[in-house]
Amino acid sequence: MQPQYGLKLWSVNARNYLRSAAALYEQNVFDYIELYIVPGTAPDLALWRTLDVPYIIHCPHFAHGFNLAQPQCFPRNCKLFDEVRLFADALRAPFIIIHGGMGGHAQETARQLRALREPRALLENKPHHVLREDGSLLFCRGSLPGEIELICGEAGCGFCLDFEHALCSANTHRIPLRQMIENFMRLRPEMFHLAGIEDRLQETDAHRHIRVDDGLVRQFLSYVRQGQRVSVETIKNSLSNLDDFQQDISLLRKICNPGRG
Repeated sequence: MQPQYGLKLWSVNARNYLRSAAALYEQNVFDYIELYIVPGTAPDLALWRTLDVPYIIHCPHFAHGFNLAQPQCFPRNCKLFDEVRLFADALRAPFIIIHGGMGGHAQETARQLRALREPRALLENKPHHVLREDGSLLFCRGSLPGEIELICGEAGCGFCLDFEHALCSANTHRIPLRQMIENFMRLRPEMFHLAGIEDRLQETDAHRHIRVDDGLVRQFLSYVRQGQRVSVETIKNSLSNLDDFQQDISLLRKICNPGRG
């Protein structure tokens, strides 16, 4: 029993990975591409359209100036989202994954997300915080199931469950991981994000590679039904090929079917 596995790339990666991605898709290594849209990359859309691959789109996040939690950011958010829609429409993506923003308030996130009027939107859960370069913390919207439920309910959007983010949040809030994930699962996620876990006590995400003996990844996959989408968000070690991603997928298939391969 296998999910649909997705390759996570950024819209600036076309010249790095397009040929490698095409080859891996032909070999049935992955089932779709989740494409993070870096602002200002619309000229590269034509390159992505050359791949006959299903797409999911990921909206820019705080690092690229998109922040739904702050009212003063709304005009810029709308401008950035116009480019996201351009990619989603051209690549016929059924979903657009969106972060809830940093700081601010969940009610503001819900208000802005509702105002975008995007039926394909999926809100992604986040860790409780991110660590800035100066050592200070920046707090994320959507680290707890209750806040995700509030935003999704008021905005009328769906939900993407990121397992590593759920682990980080569980550690920060001192909530048992199983309880955290099961509360998220009650919100009926449309799809999932997955990465390897090296530190079970981590509070910020790391996107490590998959290990076949990773019991947490095995636990995470137990919540995924056959055919559901799982974007694999592991780091890329090369700027010219996707060999490490291919290895990650191979290990995930062994975890799902330990008696094979």
